[in-house]
Amino acid sequence: MRTLLASAAALAIFAAPSFATDYLGGAVKSTDIGGKMVLTDTNGMTLYIFDKDTAGVSNCYDTCAEKWPPLFADASAKAEGDFTIVDRTDGTKMWAYKSMPLYYWYEDTAAGETKGDGVGGVWHLAIE
Repeated sequence: MRTLLASAAALAIFAAPSFATDYLGGAVKSTDIGGKMVLTDTNGMTLYIFDKDTAGVSNCYDTCAEKWPPLFADASAKAEGDFTIVDRTDGTKMWAYKSMPLYYWYEDTAAGETKGDGVGGVWHLAIE
């Protein structure tokens, strides 16, 4: 009987779901999507990075920002761990992870969608 209980307990440990990690007071989460720990917003909407950005600099404005809305930060937001603030040339602020600005993809309409991954060969999931 003990062996059966021990086996059941071991199985329960390995079958446990991976829980999302909260960042920025829950505004950003690390969520398992397709076996990858992807950054999402509080509603589970996937976040992306752009190869044409440089550390701490956004290069996505105008039409680009219409399709790839930035993850905006409040004027009073403060950097926290791997999350920093990017000052955009339009006067707004946005969040960055490991210095790379974070964006949404306008065609993702439900939590967990990753339709923006690989778009144009320059947009990628923001992986933790």
